[in-house]
Amino acid sequence: MASDKPHSPDVIIREMSIDDLAPVYHMGERLFTCDLYPFLYRTWDEWEVVGHYNTDPEFCMVAEVDGTLAGFIIGTLISKASWTYGYIIWIGVEPKFHSCGIGHKLFDKMVDRMVAEGARYLIADTDPSNGPALRFFNSKGFSSEQDHVIMTLNLHHCDMYQSVLKKHGSGAAKETHTTHSKKRRNRTPVEPKAGKTQGVNGNGRCKLEKDD
Repeated sequence: MASDKPHSPDVIIREMSIDDLAPVYHMGERLFTCDLYPFLYRTWDEWEVVGHYNTDPEFCMVAEVDGTLAGFIIGTLISKASWTYGYIIWIGVEPKFHSCGIGHKLFDKMVDRMVAEGARYLIADTDPSNGPALRFFNSKGFSSEQDHVIMTLNLHHCDMYQSVLKKHGSGAAKETHTTHSKKRRNRTPVEPKAGKTQGVNGNGRCKLEKDD
């Protein structure tokens, strides 16, 4: 039986547009699932697409195959006194386009753009259980893997915080306000975003399989 995966598709890498925001977000929902990558699942939300599109549009790109969205990559630059870091935050490829080299094309385009903007050091991170992403980054020359310890606490299950919860309530009533008042979260190259790690945030949040 012939495979329904394209062998060597014609891939277009372009900047993300406003019309891509919802499709990219929903692609991430399909890729970063709770059962496979719980850290990525906890940290993937609308902000990861919309926020970076608003602040770093030149580092938000998508891959198209015959007009179909096939993958995306999101990054940013972090400037320090001595270095400018290129940070690969998220990269994902639709399963039906795995093994077509799309992840590599997205990554290479991002690196070209980051270097043009002064980056001389790249950072990526992912869920420690995400073997395909680790192999992908290793194939791109990354090394010096470091482990992060991510700790969680359910306040409802901890007696010492009951008085605080009683004072402020469950938080559900303020959820909508909090969501709409989010500001851009500053990240450093050595600290994963709180609650996220998996990309490259602890986060190269990355969902790749085989030779993407």
